[in-house]
Amino acid sequence: MNRWYERPEGESLVLRKVPRLASWNKSSHPDQVRLREYLEDTAYLLRPSLLDGPWALRLDVGLPGGRDLTDMADLDNYVHPLAAHLRTDDLVSVWCTKRLATTSTVLVAPARESSPPATVFTVRTTASSQTTAYKEQVRAAVLGAPELPDGAVRLQVSFAVGPRRNWLNLWKPTIDALDPLLGDR
Repeated sequence: MNRWYERPEGESLVLRKVPRLASWNKSSHPDQVRLREYLEDTAYLLRPSLLDGPWALRLDVGLPGGRDLTDMADLDNYVHPLAAHLRTDDLVSVWCTKRLATTSTVLVAPARESSPPATVFTVRTTASSQTTAYKEQVRAAVLGAPELPDGAVRLQVSFAVGPRRNWLNLWKPTIDALDPLLGDR
């Protein structure tokens, strides 16, 4: 059974370091060093806010003025490193936005269940998320849907997984497979 959660609301904290995109470079590469510094500083900032029981994470990324918000800088690449760094068994919901702003903010709040969105596509995958077959199964679930218009998109993805699965690792291949719905953004 899939659970849906409300977007966490409350007093956000201003990040002291600029959010960093996921990096697949060597651990000594400057991108990796900056990413680790950002993650450690943000974890320290959030430490007093972490909760017992189901909790949600929200990252609002501020990008420089004049930047096209629909081009590059995929939100999953911003939020996945932070969610993975902060992850506990009680992390059940992760939200991320990007906007033109000079600051970025982060929030940890109790998770609140909600009703599902108005439109829901469901797929039961049988392939590993690291395979092309997985993406093909997800893509097939949205093939008949009309492509969303250009501009801002609000997307909620819910995973029902076994206790030993890490649902954070399902985001990227799932979102990458939604191109029939999202288009070439």
